[in-house]
Amino acid sequence: MEYEIPRAAVTEAIVNAVAHRDYTSHGSVQVMLFRNRLEVWNPGQLPYHLSIEKLKQPHASFPANHLLAEPMYLAGYIERMGTGIPDMIKACINAGLKEPELIQQETFSAILWRKAEITPQVSGEVAGEPTEQATEQATEQVKRLILVLQKEMSRQDLMQILQLKHNQSFRENYLYPAIVVNMIEMTIPDNPNDPNQKYHLTEKGIQFQTELKKQKTSHGKN
Repeated sequence: MEYEIPRAAVTEAIVNAVAHRDYTSHGSVQVMLFRNRLEVWNPGQLPYHLSIEKLKQPHASFPANHLLAEPMYLAGYIERMGTGIPDMIKACINAGLKEPELIQQETFSAILWRKAEITPQVSGEVAGEPTEQATEQATEQVKRLILVLQKEMSRQDLMQILQLKHNQSFRENYLYPAIVVNMIEMTIPDNPNDPNQKYHLTEKGIQFQTELKKQKTSHGKN
């Protein structure tokens, strides 16, 4: 059977998330399929000596949990030389897909693009304007977050305004999805866990917030 996204690439993304996640976190590995991409998230950070660019090249492997990594290695799911990510990228490119995107924010995300993503972007999206696709990707939780975010705000401020008390639920259902679709970004991206970390809207997020406010005003008049 021929898979739209190479099976080996999907396997590597999931195995990598399980082997390298932060096991002190109560967050979970998440695998989500969208119309144009597959996303795999894990609550973890890259080792200090590894960057995203270095990760794309053969490198030493530093699993977060050696007791888990060893049986996974013996079962053939992972290798010791750190070639899994480069092999994943190569498999996608050889299948005619866009190069996978690796993102280190408060979580580590691997995005494997589907063939629909190869088509050129519309001019509105390039300019940062909200598109139909962007609207579809934004959940109701993300929309609520976008509507209340003004200038730079901390996670605690946002949770208070939204009347939320559960940190993990806020991160998984509001914050991370908004970051992944490039609606908001961190003020200190190089240190996601910085106690002074705050969040602000991207250009795309500002445009989307404007559109949401217009829709809200329009519905209020009807």
